Amino acid sequence: MGSEQGLWYREFARRRDGLVFALEGGLWLHRHVWKGEPMAHLISADRVLLIRYGLEVGLAIELLQYKPLKDPRTNERREAWHWDLVGRFLPPISH
Repeated sequence: MGSEQGLWYREFARRRDGLVFALEGGLWLHRHVWKGEPMAHLISADRVLLIRYGLEVGLAIELLQYKPLKDPRTNERREAWHWDLVGRFLPPISH
């Protein structure tokens, strides 16, 4: 688990597990590489929690992105939001 200013997020080895966690209202940190640079999405169905995270770390609210996601348990689309985390906003990898 990781934390930025006291707000907890989780990383998962399996994408499905992270997706379910996010759709249940948790903060899922999903790392990947974009154009050769490390980045992550911080994803959740809980928009308020994502906004709290963004305010605590200095993200501009207009950068929060809405993207419905397919729930792997039901195959139905569910409301979800995410932050793109790059540069100083990308949490360090914890081992």
